[in-house]
Amino acid sequence: MLTINDVRKTFFAGTVNERVALDGVSLTVEPGDFVTVIGSNGAGKSTMLNTVSGTIIPDSGSIQVSGEPVTKLREHQKAHWISRVFQDPMKGSSPNLTIEQNMAIASRRGKSRGLSMGVTRPRKQQFRDELAKLELGLENRLGAKVGLLSGGQRQALSLLMATFSSPEILLLDEHTAALDPQRAKHVTELTERMVAEQKLTTIMVTHNMEQALRLGNRLIMMHEGKILFELNQEQKAGSSVADLLSEFQKLQTVSGEPTLDDATLLETVRVTEEGKP
Repeated sequence: MLTINDVRKTFFAGTVNERVALDGVSLTVEPGDFVTVIGSNGAGKSTMLNTVSGTIIPDSGSIQVSGEPVTKLREHQKAHWISRVFQDPMKGSSPNLTIEQNMAIASRRGKSRGLSMGVTRPRKQQFRDELAKLELGLENRLGAKVGLLSGGQRQALSLLMATFSSPEILLLDEHTAALDPQRAKHVTELTERMVAEQKLTTIMVTHNMEQALRLGNRLIMMHEGKILFELNQEQKAGSSVADLLSEFQKLQTVSGEPTLDDATLLETVRVTEEGKP
């Protein structure tokens, strides 16, 4: 389904600010795989998603989707295959358009777009049916502008819109990180259900190590632009957050530098505290 082969990306090459973001990343994602990605800030997680989505063109290496070379294609050219949900709930939809208008656009992802084709009476009923699955009452607010929704509602809508056209690859870039715990839990549950129901091939970047272990059938850890190790489904089931923290600590021992950023540490502490009796 998705093949990333020896992809490299350096920012500000040849300057004092030179930074190697991806250092020979290779990854094969099979149809139906749900890969979770962990690593501290600067590990290359989002940069890898950016090269897959076409937001960033890699310096070298190759990317294929279903055997088709897509390395040099821009984001809009990959929209037929790839859909993405960002960390910021504001990025996945247009605040000045209504819910039904946003959904109409999403339904035309990768195709010629036009609202007139998307807001017919049958389409409105389809939108209501899909929105009802979110269990947020949005099916009764088709005419409401998206900018009036809460962050949790908007992120749930963004997730629905991203899966609306059944993309070949779904990219989730810390899509629950900006939400409060209750709404993050709801969006996580929606994610798990939608991916399973549609059998979507998915890559999810997260700071939440418990989430990374619980969701999906594969887990990879990145550090300094490289994939350091991978756990398959059986290995994930037999691992704990403490095991992942141990791997980070091993890296810190070798490099002498902190390998966990504040966001990861705070998320780990929060999840650990919530799990206490």
